[in-house]
Amino acid sequence: MTKRRGLLALTVTVVFVAGFSLGSVFQSRSVASAQGSATVFELRTYTAPEGKLPELQARFRNHTMRIFNKHNMTSIGYWVPQDAPNSQNTLIYVLAHPSREAAKKNWADFQADSEWQKVSTESQVNGRIVSKVESVFMDPTDYSPIK
Repeated sequence: MTKRRGLLALTVTVVFVAGFSLGSVFQSRSVASAQGSATVFELRTYTAPEGKLPELQARFRNHTMRIFNKHNMTSIGYWVPQDAPNSQNTLIYVLAHPSREAAKKNWADFQADSEWQKVSTESQVNGRIVSKVESVFMDPTDYSPIK
């Protein structure tokens, strides 16, 4: 239970820091929001098997982010917890999608992408690098710097 509370506190902190530090980046999104855009944010938490976090980070750094961009998935930020044990096996990131429906299509297109399939297979030659994925879709509040 304590580990779960710690992860929840970490998740809340990550979302707060992302909103606070990236507010100016999304000022133009605020205008689009006022004009009826339904931008949604997706908080994703990946747990890697023991010793596999560096390989997971390398896959994101060298391939995944670029392939996300091909499929209209905007990377907001990527974080690793500071405290053990999560610092050893957890990657947290936030994506923006034009809408919830677009997110569903973006993920389907991403997973069907032949380049992604090749990268995924090659990155797991020595075993799986992700053991758990959690996804939470979020809407900004009316007082959020990111809208």
